[in-house]
Amino acid sequence: MTFVLPADEPPGRVSVVGDFNDWRPGVHELRRRSNGTRSLAVTVPDGTPVRFRYLAEGGHWSNETDHPRVSRIGDDSLIIATV
Repeated sequence: MTFVLPADEPPGRVSVVGDFNDWRPGVHELRRRSNGTRSLAVTVPDGTPVRFRYLAEGGHWSNETDHPRVSRIGDDSLIIATV
């Protein structure tokens, strides 16, 4: 699964945290690309539901809003996408 964000939204360093990395911040940090985005690819088994959120500097949490297969679950605004 590939995670992609614009270059500066949210600002600063951003990592993707989720059930695939035991919700550990900083383990999967998005990297700047030449096309002006930040991205990171994570390998998960095909068909596996993936729950994740983005964590930016300063403790700013955000959700995926552009992926075609996401939905919010629960009050904590977690995201689930089937890979």
